[in-house]
Amino acid sequence: MEVRIQGIHFDVTQQLTDFINKKAARLVRRNPTITYIDANLTVLKAETAMNKQTVIKVIVPHHGELVAKKVADSFEQGVDEAIDAVESQLEKLAAKK
Repeated sequence: MEVRIQGIHFDVTQQLTDFINKKAARLVRRNPTITYIDANLTVLKAETAMNKQTVIKVIVPHHGELVAKKVADSFEQGVDEAIDAVESQLEKLAAKK
C-alpha cells in the first residue's frame, strides 16, 4: 500500500506525516485490499478560521476511488474527519457484497 501526502503551498511537517500514516494504517487494517491513499492538504486563506482543507482519496481494487473532502481548523481534525468519512464509505462497500 502506498501513501502519498502533498501539501499545497506549504511544507508538510514530519509530525503531520506520521499522523496521516497512522490513520492510513487504520484504514488498511479495516480493508486490506486498499492499494493507494492520497492526502492533499491545502491552506485556503491563511488569515481566516476553518481554512485547512483535506482531501483523502483511497483506491480500492474492483471498486474504484473513494474520496472525502473536509475543511477544519487544523489538518489533524480534517484528516480525522476525512478518514471517518472514507471508513463509512468502505462499510457501505462491504455491505453491498
